[in-house]
Amino acid sequence: MSNSFFRFKQFVVNQDRCAMKVGTDGTLLGAWASGGSRILDIGTGTGLIAMMMAQRFPDSSVVAIDIDRSACEQARENVADSPFAGRIMVENVPVQDFVDGKFDAVVCNPPFFVDSYGCPDDRRHIARHAESLSFDDLFRCVSGLLDAGGEFSVVIPVESFSRIDSAASMSAFRCIRKCAVKTVPRKAPRRYLLAYAKDGGREFEVSEECIEDEQHHRSAWYSALTSDFYLR
Repeated sequence: MSNSFFRFKQFVVNQDRCAMKVGTDGTLLGAWASGGSRILDIGTGTGLIAMMMAQRFPDSSVVAIDIDRSACEQARENVADSPFAGRIMVENVPVQDFVDGKFDAVVCNPPFFVDSYGCPDDRRHIARHAESLSFDDLFRCVSGLLDAGGEFSVVIPVESFSRIDSAASMSAFRCIRKCAVKTVPRKAPRRYLLAYAKDGGREFEVSEECIEDEQHHRSAWYSALTSDFYLR
């Protein structure tokens, strides 16, 4: 059973009322994504990524949205108890209906299971399955919300890459950063950290990293990436 809370250096994430708990994917994205003065977190869940972005970019304001009312209520409480309460706003709204100007950076840990068996927990099913937000819909929405020079960052399983990259192309986005992440050195990558933009002048950056070393300790890369967040 998941713990009812997860403690980071500067904030605590309570998660007993959220379908999706604190996990490696969200932590990776929150520590890796580019930011700006105005940041949007789509599908915020517990508010983890929104608070990580607020911590990393102290001059930013963050809007965090989710379709799950209970998750939004808990995210608001988590934000209110954090040092970033004055800079994060949580809204219970689907991104398809969200209109609030332009953002310098958009982040999303998106629904990623496609054509798979449904989860018996309806709220967890909605949070994890792409029926509620397809990749095509996601990029169409982000296209209208992202500033011309902005960056859209996501974390996905490797098997979803062709679908999300195709959806990106349909909305005139191109991948500018692609980081393949392994769990351990001897295994193949399990997830991608991806950054998309419409600015055609940027060079493509590609890398491959690992979360653990051969001794199953945090790798030097992952330790450096998350050192401002994990207690130990």
